Amino acid sequence: MPARSTLPRTLIVALRHVLLLVIALGATAIAAHEIPSRVTVFAYVKPEGQRLQLLLRVPLAAMRDMEFPERGAGYLDIPRLEPFLRDAVQLWISDQLHFTEDGRELGAEEVAAIRVSLPSDRAFESFGTALAQVRGPRLGDDVDIPWQQAMLDVLLEVPITSDSARFAFNPSLAGLGIQTTTVLRFLPPGGAVRAFQYIGNPGVVELDPGWWQAASQFVVLGFEHILDGIDHLLFVLCLVIPVRRLRPLVAIVTAFTVAHSITLVSAAAGLAPDALWFPPLVETLIALSIVWMAFENIVGVRLEHRWKFAFGFGLVHGFGFSFALRESLQFSGDHLLASLLAFNVGVELGQLLVVLIAIPVLAFTFRRIVDERMGTILLSALVAHTAWHWMLDRGSSLGDYDWQLPAWDAQLAITVMRVAMLVLVVGLVAWALHGLVRRFAPPAVGRDVARSG
Repeated sequence: MPARSTLPRTLIVALRHVLLLVIALGATAIAAHEIPSRVTVFAYVKPEGQRLQLLLRVPLAAMRDMEFPERGAGYLDIPRLEPFLRDAVQLWISDQLHFTEDGRELGAEEVAAIRVSLPSDRAFESFGTALAQVRGPRLGDDVDIPWQQAMLDVLLEVPITSDSARFAFNPSLAGLGIQTTTVLRFLPPGGAVRAFQYIGNPGVVELDPGWWQAASQFVVLGFEHILDGIDHLLFVLCLVIPVRRLRPLVAIVTAFTVAHSITLVSAAAGLAPDALWFPPLVETLIALSIVWMAFENIVGVRLEHRWKFAFGFGLVHGFGFSFALRESLQFSGDHLLASLLAFNVGVELGQLLVVLIAIPVLAFTFRRIVDERMGTILLSALVAHTAWHWMLDRGSSLGDYDWQLPAWDAQLAITVMRVAMLVLVVGLVAWALHGLVRRFAPPAVGRDVARSG
């Protein structure tokens, strides 16, 4: 029995020494090959016949923990380089990519061609020139290039069943640098090129998604965004605090939903200003909307006006949603409208969850802990205090921008006409909502909700 207990203890001690040695070697390697601060990966994905081609250009400096053969004053020894490049591709690229075809995971990628290029080379501006580059002759043996400045071009191929299938991949290239940006072009057979640009690891990317794939992805995105956006949650909470009856609450939340849907779609259609001052202005107005609704809760809420403020501020919040959605619309494929609607569905599901949780919690609080009127004032004051500081912080940055009147030209005239159409749509929708509110939540239900409870 003692002999049996000694052996594992000895193994543990040995493994501990090995682990310390590995950590020390890793620290030495990191000191020798520092992690690049910014890395840009250029990639093309093209299904053709019975194979999927993946072209990549990666800075060789991102291939850490690799000792490349050198000559002279630290220049790459190009004739002896290829085996080391293949090992680097296997470790840092091929093992980090996972492709699927119609949901079926594909096998490992094969390195079909590989070469080192100069940093000034511009072959990756198109798929054809990039393919010819990587398949072409290698650099001359007498080219003097340090490994820290070289670019690694590689062609990976994997067998597929059909080039018309739906492909997806899950890249994990974020470890190439502190911030890794990937610029990807997908070339479907006979279709338009799809462009993607993302930072880090984006998760599963549907290269040519069906509408159901795009919709499901954007429902989740909208749901997560509303739960992560504390300012939107506080606005919804301000709507719920004084109004916890179903019919008036449905009218108010519906007005907010319709309004932010209008501006969200308008921003996706290019109607939102692209000036640098616009995002901080919207964020400031969002904070102002929370302050306004919180003060309205304190002084008293009138139902016949509540939905109007919710509708007006919902237009502002829609632009805020569009900022979060802007980088993600590239993953919608040909289904922009379906993705926008799905994002809205996800936002509404998130809002519904917040409302369903807030109503019983507030009811219990006002019934057992604090008087309803006093509780409304206290909660609204806390929300207003938080949003007031947000408004001041965000508004202070607006003074840093150079505000100039736009020049009157054809482009400005087109923009004015589009904005006028948007204003007309908003007016018609507001008129329709006014009729619905009067029908389903008439003022007679209660003029002053904060006072009557």
